[in-house]
Amino acid sequence: MRAVRWCLLAAALLAATARAEVQVTDASGQRVHLAQPAKRIVSLAPHVTELLYAAGAGAQVVGVVQFSDYPPEARRVPQVGSYTGFDLEAVLALAPDLMVGWSSGNPPNPLQQLEALGLPVYRSEPRHLGDIADDIERLGVLAGTEAVAQPAAAAFRARLATLRARYAGRRPVRVFYQVWNQPLYTLNGEHLISELLAACGGVNVFAALPALAAQVNVEAVLAADPEAIIAAGMAEANVDWLDAWRRWPQLAAAARGNLFLVHPDLLNRHGPRVLDGMEQICTALDTARSRGDAPR
Repeated sequence: MRAVRWCLLAAALLAATARAEVQVTDASGQRVHLAQPAKRIVSLAPHVTELLYAAGAGAQVVGVVQFSDYPPEARRVPQVGSYTGFDLEAVLALAPDLMVGWSSGNPPNPLQQLEALGLPVYRSEPRHLGDIADDIERLGVLAGTEAVAQPAAAAFRARLATLRARYAGRRPVRVFYQVWNQPLYTLNGEHLISELLAACGGVNVFAALPALAAQVNVEAVLAADPEAIIAAGMAEANVDWLDAWRRWPQLAAAARGNLFLVHPDLLNRHGPRVLDGMEQICTALDTARSRGDAPR
């Protein structure tokens, strides 16, 4: 009987250990394994901070980077630098058990250094709208907050599906999406923003460019003759950016007044709020449709 009891006890302990262990696959295809859900998490990008809070892991976030200002409580978390150059010593001083980085935003060498020191690193890289919900779910697994993360991911998917259905079949609107002013930058068709535009019935006039983010010139914009221009760079400067296009009355977007501003935090940070930005873009493109037919 004693042997049976020991076997049952051992089985129970193994089962408890198995339940404590968590693992997911991140955007880079790497398996991230933790012996138990993370209790001290450092976020290395503003959009990652938003994802962690959306996943219910805000209480476990002990470090963030500059511009991690949403939700408001994230402003009270100690900062360890910026997403392009965080302080490795400051990170280690926080004794994290999980790092959440940004594949295309963080420099690769510091992330590799963290891994070499034995710290688990989850890499986030939402390239499609559905990836945002996937990240929320996976971060919930790593933080042990699935009870919050799974409904949050489901709500994101449901709202996305509603927006897609609402704007499906609308007349296409040719759009120039302006990321920056000097130099003039836009995004190609592989970027998440292009998927968002398409869901609203927008057509990215620079979708065929080879680079994800590419520099263009005024002449190229004039030649493309977009029906609408959407700016989402520095929020306080965007009005001036849009006004500058009024100097070109031959441009359909300028002639029809289809110059739209969306706050950059809603689009450039690929977290749950991107659907707020999407809704604003869909509304803007409906306005453009109401102001005339597509340019020939």
